[in-house]
Amino acid sequence: MELSPHVAALRADLAAAGAVGSDEVARAAGLLGDAIEPALRLVLLDLLSEAADELAGQLPGASVEVRLRGREPELVATVAATTSSPAPEAPGEEGTARLTLRLPEALKTRAETAASAEGLSVNSWLVRAVQSALDPRPAFPFLGGPGGPRRLQGYGRA
Repeated sequence: MELSPHVAALRADLAAAGAVGSDEVARAAGLLGDAIEPALRLVLLDLLSEAADELAGQLPGASVEVRLRGREPELVATVAATTSSPAPEAPGEEGTARLTLRLPEALKTRAETAASAEGLSVNSWLVRAVQSALDPRPAFPFLGGPGGPRRLQGYGRA
């Protein structure tokens, strides 16, 4: 998806609006068009991210991401081969919160691979990983419990 034509259209509209005034107003409109381009691109990316989130929410078993190639975004939809239930919400919590997470490229690739192997979106996989880290369960529940780890009869040192 190319943002450049949309940015150019806004700049042309600003120039046309400025042309009805004096030369100074026309020049100011041109400068405003130059200055607004980076902010407009960010607003359009935010809009695309919101649209991707809405689409992902409406497509069970799918994730929709906004990826950048240079300065241009692309929407990428991934449908899991097997659907699984979404990550459970913590008791008493409703809805979701948006968070921007920056990962080293190698770690991002590993997370994508792990999520794909489990048939989950990266978002669902990360939600589950965070929840697991915050609410850890003992790896061997029979050794844990309220009293903490205990030695099994006949194993380990006395």
